[in-house]
Amino acid sequence: MVKVQEAPIFEKVEMKRDYYHLVINGERVESSNGATIDAYNPATGEILAKVAKATQEDAERAVQAALAAFENGKWKRFPINKRSRILNKIAAIMRSRFNELVELEVLNSGKSISAAQGQVMQAVEVFEFYAGAIVGHSGSVNNMAGQFHNYTEKEPVGVCAQIIPWNYPLMMAAWKIAPAIAVGCSVIVKPASLTPLTAIVLGEICIEAGVPAGVVNIIPGSGSDVGNYLVEHPNVNKVAFTGSTPIGRDIMGKASKTLKRVTLELGGKSPNIVFEDADIEAAVDGSLFGIFYNTGQSCEARSRLYVHEDIYDEFVTRFVEKTKKLKLGNPLDKETHVGSVIDQGQLDVVDSYVQSAIADGAEILAGGKPAVVEGFEGGYWYEPTVIGNVNHNMKVVKEEIFGPVVVIMKFKDEKEAIKLANDTEFGLGSAIWTKDGARATRVGNQIQAGIVMVNCPFSAFPGTPFGGYKQSGFGRELCIETLDLYTETKSFISYYGSRPLNPFGIQ
Repeated sequence: MVKVQEAPIFEKVEMKRDYYHLVINGERVESSNGATIDAYNPATGEILAKVAKATQEDAERAVQAALAAFENGKWKRFPINKRSRILNKIAAIMRSRFNELVELEVLNSGKSISAAQGQVMQAVEVFEFYAGAIVGHSGSVNNMAGQFHNYTEKEPVGVCAQIIPWNYPLMMAAWKIAPAIAVGCSVIVKPASLTPLTAIVLGEICIEAGVPAGVVNIIPGSGSDVGNYLVEHPNVNKVAFTGSTPIGRDIMGKASKTLKRVTLELGGKSPNIVFEDADIEAAVDGSLFGIFYNTGQSCEARSRLYVHEDIYDEFVTRFVEKTKKLKLGNPLDKETHVGSVIDQGQLDVVDSYVQSAIADGAEILAGGKPAVVEGFEGGYWYEPTVIGNVNHNMKVVKEEIFGPVVVIMKFKDEKEAIKLANDTEFGLGSAIWTKDGARATRVGNQIQAGIVMVNCPFSAFPGTPFGGYKQSGFGRELCIETLDLYTETKSFISYYGSRPLNPFGIQ
């Protein structure tokens, strides 16, 4: 039996270091076979640190620690207000080390510091949000006819495997860890091999804040090895995954063998619709952010831009001009708008889509090739790219690129805009730019997407549901409803009549 401890059992260390351990059962531990992962700085191509690489044996250790913490520990029986205090303490520690977290996130992901600051702050606020949300998350009392009483209770679902993508390493870890531990679950987090550093540090902060050993375990490793092992493990009760649609399908199939609960936040090819009455300057600025934020490496990036034919030329001129003014450079420089692509493989993927568009007869309006950034020649950079003269049969229009590339085309009326927007297998984000509130509501109600942004480039705040339709997955994160994804509802029915029940009427 694994002993569950309430107090942190190791001292705080510098976030930025040469070596990162696994976090299992409240301890920093080595991989069972001594294997490591090289964590790179994508902006330079240089190695940042060595990271212990989890094996299936390590995954088993993590599952058993999480199971023991759930079944035999105190965490799920902590009073809600005590769990709430600990979540707030996690947030407080993160706030106190905000600049360290931001720097580490920038170094390991290549994103601009402005992007990282917003994401780290949201990670902090997610813990604060769930610290409050859990206080009001309880069962219900139902009125029943006759002398019966019914009430329900919420119970944590158990051990949860959480698989984190590389595009938002810390923020996605917070989105998953916070609601799960808020309701009393134990978690095993598998961060992406490319960007494991801030997730490991977050696990350490959780323990420092007083989360019992075994409740939060962080095991970076191979998705095909460690990830699949967790998905198929009989003692894992739930899987939460953010990543590509093909891998999401595979996880769903594997999880079905043991009927695990699954939350999937998958790919996207989100439409951005600009009507003729829109504030053009606001629409240009918002659309620019909607695609080039986070170097376009966002599942809800608005990568399909539809502009009404009456304003198409003016809009495109302004949009292209501003695209060309976007600054690529040192990600730690506050003047930098667009950071690096995550690695050479993704850089090649992005360029292959652009080249396919050229081969299909599309026109490159801006960018269109890998970039060379002075002082960062060894990194993975791509020019912010705008592609015109496209149609819906082109690969660049139909498939998710996951890079700083947007396709732009015109439409003639509402009906066509809606048809074009919904002509995709995905349904995560969408945006509408118009001064007509009735039109925004009318069009938004017909778009097949989980998120509709009206005259706004932002897709997520703590408390706002985030998730998609169709091949973009199911389940909603970042909101109160997320707590239900990590709980079971138990129903109690009681009889309080004065005479014993005799349903069969036998005397």
